Amino acid sequence: MENGAAPTPKPVIVAIDGPSGTGKSSTSKAVAAQLGLSYLDTGAQYRAITWWMVNNGIDLADPTAVAAVAGKPEIVSGTDPEHPTITVDGVDVAGPIRTQEVTSEVSAVSAVPEVRARITELQRSLAAAAEHGIVVEGRDIGTTVLPDADLKIFLTASPEARAARRSGELRNADVQATREALIKRDAADSSRKTSPLAKADDAVEVDTTELSLAQVVECVVTLVEEKRAGK
Repeated sequence: MENGAAPTPKPVIVAIDGPSGTGKSSTSKAVAAQLGLSYLDTGAQYRAITWWMVNNGIDLADPTAVAAVAGKPEIVSGTDPEHPTITVDGVDVAGPIRTQEVTSEVSAVSAVPEVRARITELQRSLAAAAEHGIVVEGRDIGTTVLPDADLKIFLTASPEARAARRSGELRNADVQATREALIKRDAADSSRKTSPLAKADDAVEVDTTELSLAQVVECVVTLVEEKRAGK
C-alpha cells in the first residue's frame, strides 16, 4: 500500500443467533464495539412492535388483527453498540419493551408472517446501510434475514445456565420458573412456521455454558478477524 497505510477492512456482516440466555446481546454489543462495527438487536424490534400492539389494544390472539396493523408503527433502531436505541413513533421504548407483559406476548406476535416480513425488511436495510459492517443478533438471522452473512455464529448453553443468567438479569427471579419459561419460548420459536429459531448449516456453534462473557467475546472476535483476513 502507498505510504504504508493499512487497507481498510471490507465491511463484514456477522449474524449471531441462538435462544435467549446464551449471552447473545452482551456478546454482540462487545464484539461490535471492539471491531468498530454497527450493532442490531433484532429481538428489540419484535418487542417494539409487540409493545405498540399491546398499547393500542390489538387482539394478540388474532393473527389477522395483528397482520392488519403490522405496517403501522414506525420503528427506528440506533445501531451504536455503545448506546443502542429503539423508538416507536418517536417514543423511546428501550425500557417498556422489557416488561413481562411484552415478554409474554412477543413469541405470538413474532410468529405472524406479516410481522416477520415487515421487521425482516427493516433489518436488511439496516445491514445494507452499515458502512463498516454490522453484528446482527437474533433467532433467524443466519437462516432467513441475512443468509449471505460473512460469518454466522450460533450460541448455545444448557437450560440451567441460561435460566441462571436470565433470572440474574430479571433481578433474582425464580430460576426454575425462568428455566421453564425459556424452554417454553424456545419450543414456540423453534416450531413456528415462519422463520423458526434454527442453526444455519454453515454457522459456527459456540457453547457458552462454561465460558465467561470475555471468553465468548474473544472467541467471536477471533472468528471475525479470521474471516476478514481470509477475504
